[in-house]
Amino acid sequence: MTRTTVSGAVGQGTGRRLSYVAFAAVIVVYLAIIQVGGLIVRNAFGAERDTMTTTYGVLVSMVLPLGVALLFVYGVVAYLGWWQPVLRDDRPVRLWVMIVPAILVVAILLAINYGALLGKGFAFILVFLLATQLVGWGEEGLFRGIGVTVLRQHGLREGQVALWSSLIFGAAHLSNAIGSGVSALPQALVVSFAGYFFYLTRRVSGGNILNSVLHGLFDFSLLTGTAILANQGSYPGTLAPILVYIVLAVLLLVRRRKIEPAGDPTGGTA
Repeated sequence: MTRTTVSGAVGQGTGRRLSYVAFAAVIVVYLAIIQVGGLIVRNAFGAERDTMTTTYGVLVSMVLPLGVALLFVYGVVAYLGWWQPVLRDDRPVRLWVMIVPAILVVAILLAINYGALLGKGFAFILVFLLATQLVGWGEEGLFRGIGVTVLRQHGLREGQVALWSSLIFGAAHLSNAIGSGVSALPQALVVSFAGYFFYLTRRVSGGNILNSVLHGLFDFSLLTGTAILANQGSYPGTLAPILVYIVLAVLLLVRRRKIEPAGDPTGGTA
């Protein structure tokens, strides 16, 4: 990694240049902190069971490793000198794209299992919300922050940035095969679509904050209908994100040529 001037699409100011190999190494370390570090922490603190059904389990199995992973991501951002391009996005899209985060908010509100949360208590809700926000800020900082900046820095057109940042995001979730086996494969595919939605949210909001918050809330809503319901049936609200994926996919496919501002020379997101 060498110091260079970072300008234009990746923000104003100076910063280091990150190679694709170095970016891959950053991803591997991030995943290792969560997967391997999480396993070590769970064993050390006796939280091998019910990792997401008790306040203590969430603190040990999620908040601790995710917190360290988040510090690692933004430590990398600080080392690279990329605060500007990671936290702000200077590639606007047309205003109608704001419908993407708006629809995501609707999905979040529909998917939350309010009854299950109330049964868990206030302390659990706060800790679980913290844990999922750590996921959102960590993954968005890594994939939509550092990842998008790396791809732009290497001269990719914006359509390529959208595609590859989303695919890399999905591929990284294959690491979940450690705990869930082959079910991680369809999850990686679905996550790639989600990555594109968060990418558009970053661009339409002009920064990496809204997509980070929504990412965390999206995971929060999904997990309230699945992971915290030990020995119970599935929650119908979890169908909302699936329907939203379909709606957004169709909408963006139909309007793919109306995402970039008129006359934009960067290649578009189609």
